[in-house]
Amino acid sequence: MIQPLKRPPSGFLLSRFAALFKYSLGLSLLWWMVALPVQAAVEMRVAVAERLDRLAVGSSTTAVVKNGAGQGIGQIPQGRSVMVTTEGGALRLADWQGQAFWVEPASGGYIFINNTWYRGRVLVMPVEGKVTAVNWVDLEAYLYSVLGAEMPASWPPEALKAQAVAARSFALYRRDRSASQLYDVGISTTHQVYKGLASEAPSTMAAVNATQGQVLTHGGRVIEAVFHSSSGGQTENVEDVWQRSLPYLRSVPDFDQDAPAFRWSETFSASQFEQRVTGIGRLVSVSTERATPRGRVVAMRLQGTQGSRTLTGTELRQALGLRSTLFSIAIQGDTIRVDGRGYGHGLGMSQWGARGLALKGYAYPQILAYYYQGTVLAQIQVAQGRY
Repeated sequence: MIQPLKRPPSGFLLSRFAALFKYSLGLSLLWWMVALPVQAAVEMRVAVAERLDRLAVGSSTTAVVKNGAGQGIGQIPQGRSVMVTTEGGALRLADWQGQAFWVEPASGGYIFINNTWYRGRVLVMPVEGKVTAVNWVDLEAYLYSVLGAEMPASWPPEALKAQAVAARSFALYRRDRSASQLYDVGISTTHQVYKGLASEAPSTMAAVNATQGQVLTHGGRVIEAVFHSSSGGQTENVEDVWQRSLPYLRSVPDFDQDAPAFRWSETFSASQFEQRVTGIGRLVSVSTERATPRGRVVAMRLQGTQGSRTLTGTELRQALGLRSTLFSIAIQGDTIRVDGRGYGHGLGMSQWGARGLALKGYAYPQILAYYYQGTVLAQIQVAQGRY
């Protein structure tokens, strides 16, 4: 059944025209840029819905529906949506049935997927008997949303530009390693947060446009430009956290002192802790068996009235809902207190640190060079066609 849609956010009905106004670097800044080989226009494949029983798909303009082979089979009227379900291992979209469907808005329209508006087009397919939707969207348009979802749009322009380059580099790094997969990235913090039009803003679009095509490279290859909210005073060497060495993810003093999570604490009753960390009974003692040089917990032994367990810092962070693995645990009678610093894994660029440096007057190339040691800011040359 075809259903009427709510209109996209009014501020974005004209945003595709604003996207035509590209910001370019002045010639005085080009001396430190390195041109990568010519690449085709880049399209990201973003899994925006996975393994659902049903899915609503629509468009702000008339949308062409194509089968998996790319042949047009019908249209969805402007401002309407259709429900996609699975049936006998295949998909049913309105009156059409098949293994996959493309829905492509005409005239620069926006795609609607389960109450969220996106740029680009969508490929809907069955995965494990459920409905999965993959948004195919131009890299730069994808970043308009990622930037606003990952960093406050009100932050200094140089911090936003640094985030744009880091996010673009991370996206291309993931894309280059996902050719055999159904999609390049998801929409959560596991990859990069992506909320479609809802997280776009004029400032995020300006930052993406001002850095269009710019990526960080090391040894001529795009780097895995991971980032986090705040480190709690010092970022980490990657091998101390992920047990694999990368020359550009090195520990540096951070500038994140203004971060809300620079220092934090959580308290749990003895029974609450016992419910979250099971198998040991009431907590009696705690000892850190291994930590990074900066103090992040790698392994911690917990002794209780009914036994003991050794958990990784990541396992404890997940069990207790902590902001990072940079923490200590103290038993205070019937209360368990956890004191910590920072938010995230502590690798690569600290977003609050980037903000701090931007407020001190540093430009985004300097911010990036500080957090990604030994990298080169490069410009992808874009041509027509597929990347």
